[in-house]
Amino acid sequence: MTYEGSSIDPAKPSIARVYDYLLGGKDNYAVDREIGDVFKRDLPGSVAIAFANRAVLTRAVREIAKTTGIRQFIDLGSGLPTADNVHQVAQRHAPESRVVYVDIDVQVLVHGRALLENNDRTRVVAVDVRNPEAIRSHPATLEVIDFALPVAVILSAILHHVNDDENPAGIVRYWRDQVPSGSCFFISHFRSGNNPETMEAEKVLQQTFGRGRWRTDAEIASLLDGLQILEPGIVPASLWRPDETDNPWNGGERRELTVWEHLIAAGLARKT
Repeated sequence: MTYEGSSIDPAKPSIARVYDYLLGGKDNYAVDREIGDVFKRDLPGSVAIAFANRAVLTRAVREIAKTTGIRQFIDLGSGLPTADNVHQVAQRHAPESRVVYVDIDVQVLVHGRALLENNDRTRVVAVDVRNPEAIRSHPATLEVIDFALPVAVILSAILHHVNDDENPAGIVRYWRDQVPSGSCFFISHFRSGNNPETMEAEKVLQQTFGRGRWRTDAEIASLLDGLQILEPGIVPASLWRPDETDNPWNGGERRELTVWEHLIAAGLARKT
């Protein structure tokens, strides 16, 4: 999610492009790499946050597609396409799945048009996530989402860019009220760790983009009020239903998570 104008400005860093750079992507500019290098140089190991978040998103979408009847997804603040995007993961397990990507970063929208050319069950909506009603009523949303049927609402690494006075809980509450029982909400969120690494990473984000709010597990859980948080709850992303290949308990002995793996939390909730 960004708050820029209607054209790409290579002189201003973009949250989506910095994230792309940290994941090893090529859709970024020098200004984005400069910010990314602050994390790489001054906060060694912090790149693990981006990879842990991407991995847990993949697992969550796969879980929803394989174990529920949900076949429609709204990805709020989707960011730049990378490997295993939401529609690719969902359609791999349920080919009829439909996905709406929501973002206002211009470069995300350019890449989104390419998705539209290759997949008729995917749409891209250029609306700020802080305006959920405009997303809900957008013609592109209504082309592929039937709000009489369960929906998976994806909030991957987006609400920590929404300040408290912008009512992030109200954004979730709006979508909770718009979707029927059986719908799912996936959230990942920067997590307060009360340590120097957390404070420094949060400071870099706030100084660069003028916004950003780390939250505690309890605060993250409160964003999902009125929903049933499923097992294992709000936990570090690496501990959320890990695959056998990256399971911290592999071999019968739990390995210790790095401080960086503790800084991104994830959870899945259901509307009952």
